[in-house]
Amino acid sequence: MSVSAITGELSKLGLTQPEAVKQSLPDYNIVDVFKNFIADEFSRITKVDKSVVFDALDTPKVLDQGDLIVALPRLRLKGINPNDKAKEWSEQFQKGKFVSEVKPQGVFIQFFFNKSVLFDLVVNDVLKRKTEYGYLPLGVGKKVIVEFSSPNIAKPFHAGHLRSTIIGGFISNLYEKLGWDVIRINYLGDWGKQFGLLAVGFEKYGSEEKLAQDPINHLFEVYVKVNNDVRNETNEATGESQEGVDASEQDEKKIQSSTNEQAKQFFRRMEDGDEAALKIWSRFRDLSIEKYIDTYARLNIRYDNYSGESQVPQELMKNATKQFEEKGLVHIDRGAKLIDLTKFNKKLGKTLVEKSDGTSLYLTRDVGEAVRRYETYKFDKMIYVVASQQDLHCAQFFEILKQMGFDWAKNLEHVNFGMVQGMSTRKGNVVFLDNILQETKEKMHEVMKKNSEKYAQIEDPDKIADLVGISAVMIQDFQSKRILNYEFKWDRMTSFEGDTGPYLQYAHSRLCSVQRKSDISDEEMENANFDLLTEPCAASLVRTLVQYPDVIKRASNNNEPSTVVTYLFSLCHIVSQCYDILWVAGQERDVAAARLALYRATRQVIYNGMTLLNLTPVERM
Repeated sequence: MSVSAITGELSKLGLTQPEAVKQSLPDYNIVDVFKNFIADEFSRITKVDKSVVFDALDTPKVLDQGDLIVALPRLRLKGINPNDKAKEWSEQFQKGKFVSEVKPQGVFIQFFFNKSVLFDLVVNDVLKRKTEYGYLPLGVGKKVIVEFSSPNIAKPFHAGHLRSTIIGGFISNLYEKLGWDVIRINYLGDWGKQFGLLAVGFEKYGSEEKLAQDPINHLFEVYVKVNNDVRNETNEATGESQEGVDASEQDEKKIQSSTNEQAKQFFRRMEDGDEAALKIWSRFRDLSIEKYIDTYARLNIRYDNYSGESQVPQELMKNATKQFEEKGLVHIDRGAKLIDLTKFNKKLGKTLVEKSDGTSLYLTRDVGEAVRRYETYKFDKMIYVVASQQDLHCAQFFEILKQMGFDWAKNLEHVNFGMVQGMSTRKGNVVFLDNILQETKEKMHEVMKKNSEKYAQIEDPDKIADLVGISAVMIQDFQSKRILNYEFKWDRMTSFEGDTGPYLQYAHSRLCSVQRKSDISDEEMENANFDLLTEPCAASLVRTLVQYPDVIKRASNNNEPSTVVTYLFSLCHIVSQCYDILWVAGQERDVAAARLALYRATRQVIYNGMTLLNLTPVERM
């Protein structure tokens, strides 16, 4: 798509691009065209630097307050009465063809765009750019690594992993939409004594037939059984009840079971490079990844690299520990190596980097892996999408890299998130993600069947039910700010009313239906006379469509999917109000063409927003 498209549309209207400030992108963002005009004229009146005015212009929360608004105190002018100046400067503002109204409101000045210009620019830009509408070249030439999901292999994908997976997928898409070169990494939990436990358990309880049919669930069954063995042996030895405790994670000093000793020995063989042990481990790892790939594909998630703890060489970790010592960061306590971070930040405390027996920890492994990634990719930024319970770990890890003298450590970012509460099946059991997705699919299928006429027109109802069900799960997760915990609610999530995933899918499919039922060509829509769109709801729609590039920019400021979700629901509510007013069927052809072009542009923006969130918009449901 040529970057001169907006300039070309302005030319058709007899207008030219206002002089652009450095931080604006008027070839990609129509709001910036208007912003540049307003900043130029307002700077002339106030003598405030144009770029300062540009930065002070905000999008109001509601359309009634204008398309852009400026709070005069943000201009930091001394010795003025902002209320009086708001009135005075509003009267002096020369609106030209870009602005239709300038209104003082207390210390604010509200600017309303010329709707005629807005319709021509926005609808044509969306129809021409299609999926590229919203793209902003802010990160061109830069590389970002996004590490997300990172489950422990040989265990089913727990519903709790959903948050890291879909938030990470969204952030990856978002950075691509801003022009970055994005590398998606899944850093698997694929090393440790639990694999020794799994190997011992498989020899005792494993079935080759079940492994071939459903590898992850079978390995998990084995893991649960062998954990019970360890727990029972430990209880017999100590006489204590430790019900509900994962034996593989208990203090090793308290566990003196034969099964546990066998697991430790097996993992030691893995660490020593024993071929037979590594062959068994590798098989479990490969089978797990195959299954994960299926689950990720269902969520529209893909990766450039399946890394993991096992992929960090011992040499890298030893080298990291050596560097800690060379930088004078380490002190020894009873044979263990610690780093005291309180001298750099009191909140970070002390952290263990090597046990007394010489084995390394997660933190050392993370440091080694980060160094290797920088050497491999020379990234400009690396984002870790990890739950807020790991806030301290990430802060310690980043500080250590900084104290090691790596300048790129300042470009590491931890995107954290709250927990999902009450996530269980409708029967009340805590479950794995596949079970959740299966149940939502069945629920969507039930609802779809209620309208037999529409149901008969759907080519693959099972697939559509699955896509709508996935939307239900993901939108419920995305609606709250990511840092907040949220409660998983079946009835709310699967409803077709209110702000839910199914409602969003319905809004998209209804717009597809409007277009399907019309015989108006693309050419007619592109050459439509938008002066015929005089209704207030049409104006509200186009004024919301123009905001989409800024919504993407705003979402990138805090890596917040809820920003996009809130915008999409607002857009859907407005278009829903239009249906009873902006009829397409039975209208004069020129009126129908203008209205359909507006609807088609709206459908495109909803589509773009949904795919940014990794949803698959459906055309019938």
